[in-house]
Amino acid sequence: MPTEIINTTPDSEIVSSRIFDVAREILYSAWSKPNHLKNWWGPNGFTNTFNTFDFRVGGKWSFIMHGPDKGNYANECEFIKIDEPSLIAWKRHSKPHFQVVAVFEEISGNKTKLIFKMLFETAEECRKIKPFVVDKNEENFDRLEVELTKMKQ
Repeated sequence: MPTEIINTTPDSEIVSSRIFDVAREILYSAWSKPNHLKNWWGPNGFTNTFNTFDFRVGGKWSFIMHGPDKGNYANECEFIKIDEPSLIAWKRHSKPHFQVVAVFEEISGNKTKLIFKMLFETAEECRKIKPFVVDKNEENFDRLEVELTKMKQ
């Protein structure tokens, strides 16, 4: 059974946002279509192998992130809410445990604001990962910009 999005306080959330120069449907597609998502997901230098991408509420997303210098990082996730083209949420079943909520807000016909939230059960869990993740989320957005440019061509 799908999980609900958890209620959090500001000290148990990491929030990143950016305005992209694309229509909301294109940005949403970059997140919801595995042939695009695999190209940009993760920090600089990472590549991905998607084993499962069952994009529906209750569906599984299983993938391996391959680090540029060392290591392969297995990820097991479950989609918990999908509201096309405005929201995608999932829960990580692999550590560290948290939920992700991606909100797509149309600003104009060709500009969309992305709000990317990482939601943790406790402030302590959030504090452990926050120093590393904030800059990496920006790298992820930079890679997304590159993919969006390719999608517009």
